[in-house]
Amino acid sequence: MPEVYQAERTISAVLKEQKQVDDVIRRLLDRGVPRDHISVMGRNFQSETRIAGFITKRDVILGGLRTGAIFGSLFGSFLSLLTGVGVLFIPFVGPIVAAGPISAILLGAASGAIAGSAGAGLVSVLTTLGMPEDKAAVYQTRLQAGEFLVLVEVPSDRAGEFQLLLESAGAEEINTIEKALAHPCPGPCNSPEDLSPEVRSHLSSDAQNTFIQRYNQVLSDTSDEFTAEQAAWEAVHQKFDEDENGVWSKQKVGV
Repeated sequence: MPEVYQAERTISAVLKEQKQVDDVIRRLLDRGVPRDHISVMGRNFQSETRIAGFITKRDVILGGLRTGAIFGSLFGSFLSLLTGVGVLFIPFVGPIVAAGPISAILLGAASGAIAGSAGAGLVSVLTTLGMPEDKAAVYQTRLQAGEFLVLVEVPSDRAGEFQLLLESAGAEEINTIEKALAHPCPGPCNSPEDLSPEVRSHLSSDAQNTFIQRYNQVLSDTSDEFTAEQAAWEAVHQKFDEDENGVWSKQKVGV
């Protein structure tokens, strides 16, 4: 039986060019890192259009959106191998491509921090993941400048190996936090207690039930946790608005 990959730490770093990102993703996959434990954020395209919410590859293909051009070569690169590639508008940074688990985090629990932060923007989200505020501020500035942020979730006993891999690829501002990124459920969600604390704390009881119902339904149909998580957050957003504390709790009228 193959050994189960145990993600325990998250290493983050800045890369200046997309070809470096492709090289790092390829090398991480070659070293056995599952594609759903690699995240990338970047804005290597020019757009003055404010993108509301989350736009998926499928939306672009089916809807014929003009913004499809911004995906360009990204979907022909190693980035397309990662789970969930989409576009979000983030204050102080602009439209960014987000791939991997970070895209679901931005779409879901952290979206209130992005939309509601007064002057903090992405810094608020990154600090909730456990990054030091000064490092988060550097990452936001580097993203603004058109560079890329890579996050990889690794076993504790291999953290040094992957840090050296990033260094050899030209990565800068390398940082390690002592936990993996939050995933909503370890498989199907049987009750609100199965939700990760990061997700549960942003949902009222009714919103938790909506999330779980939709998550389990899509997970059963697709066996894809990212797709299920994205669908669950979309179901919550359709039925609820956020309150002043960033909790999805206010039932929308007529829903």
